[in-house]
Amino acid sequence: MAAQTTRIAAGAARWKAAAASAAASPVALGLLAVLLAASGIWMHQRARDVRADPAVRNTALTDSAATSEVKGAVAAMVGTLFSYNYTDPGRTDAAARTDLAGDAVRRYAALMGRVRTDAPRQKTVLSTRVTDSAVITLHDGRARLLVYADQQTTRTGDGKSTTSPAMLAVTVVRNSGHWRITAINTFQP
Repeated sequence: MAAQTTRIAAGAARWKAAAASAAASPVALGLLAVLLAASGIWMHQRARDVRADPAVRNTALTDSAATSEVKGAVAAMVGTLFSYNYTDPGRTDAAARTDLAGDAVRRYAALMGRVRTDAPRQKTVLSTRVTDSAVITLHDGRARLLVYADQQTTRTGDGKSTTSPAMLAVTVVRNSGHWRITAINTFQP
């Protein structure tokens, strides 16, 4: 039993001596401080890089409710704006006044100019239905979407009807709780 106690005491003494020499070594402590500081700086830089990535700020990737809301609002606006009935042009005009802003007003007038001119003469009804859309970016009340739609043109005079696809890129801005289209770009299939 005395031999075992002597071995335990000798082991404890060696442990205390090693700890005392490590604690007393300013070189070891300085090296540890430099390594901790360097790793802290590296981690801070990596965190800043992650926060600066545009994908991190893109709410479309992280907030499904906001993404769904903007998709629904744009589908309704595009469906109304790009549908035209020669007997009721006021409906489309009212939608343009409430749903368009900025450069989209000019672009929309150019896109719909021929429809407005030809529709009364040909007794044309244009119906647009959004079939799909994708939110490209959504951040701080501003969104960019790619919109796919089917457009059906019916001439009520002779009953002829044609259907064609449409693809738009739209930018919308939320103002006072209402989304408004501020830019429209068309793509020809």
